Amino acid sequence: MHFNFDFSSAQILWTLTFAALLVLLVVLLGRDRVRRFPWFTTAMALTALRMLASRLLYHRVSLAFSESLFLSLADLAAIITVLMVIEIARRAFAGAGRRAWIAGTLVLVAVAGTTTALWGPWPSLKTLFATSQLAAFRFMELFAQKADMFGDVLIVLLALLILIFGRQFKAGWHSHAQQLVIGLAMASISQLTIRGILQHVATHVTIHSQNDYKRVMNLMSSLNTANSVIFLAAVVWWIICLWIDEPGASLSADLAEFEARNG
Repeated sequence: MHFNFDFSSAQILWTLTFAALLVLLVVLLGRDRVRRFPWFTTAMALTALRMLASRLLYHRVSLAFSESLFLSLADLAAIITVLMVIEIARRAFAGAGRRAWIAGTLVLVAVAGTTTALWGPWPSLKTLFATSQLAAFRFMELFAQKADMFGDVLIVLLALLILIFGRQFKAGWHSHAQQLVIGLAMASISQLTIRGILQHVATHVTIHSQNDYKRVMNLMSSLNTANSVIFLAAVVWWIICLWIDEPGASLSADLAEFEARNG
């Protein structure tokens, strides 16, 4: 008997990723992780919402509504990413002094901001601040792209800091803060790598024929697939890590319960 399942690799990856995100949200709620990582939970919920909206609404609503909706969600996601980075940093370096916090924040913001400013072209001010709906969409898209890049660089830098200094601030290998940032760094490095490859292709590759165009499109498809696989792996990593309690968490809960019972 022959079974024919007409599913593309993109559809399979979408289904697996969306299902994994739902499982992750269940773990965050069921294991009481939302209280400690509310912005991370919000970011994952928004990612699932964007995936569902793109599947249900793409080519089914007007172009203007589609652009305004998805660009608004992209801008919101970029802002939440920065808040999520701050949240994880506060958890990982809770014992750091104020001077260390200020110095670390300034260095990370300076490096991430400089990288974002120098990476890729910027539109002219006349184009950026033109008064039209198309110009508004371009501004929203630019904000989402640059804020995404800023957040990705921040995540990679924060991951390096936590891996190097995390153990000194109770953010070692088995801490949820380090485990979360490892998965985030995997996804961010993937995004930055793809951005770099696409920018190189856009500036150095000239399309002379239909075959050249097909090769570029196949490259973009392969990169998107690889990026989806890496993000799926990160979500599975988060599910496993967040399901397991941090070292000493169960002992602390037992002590708290004992103190509550005995006044």
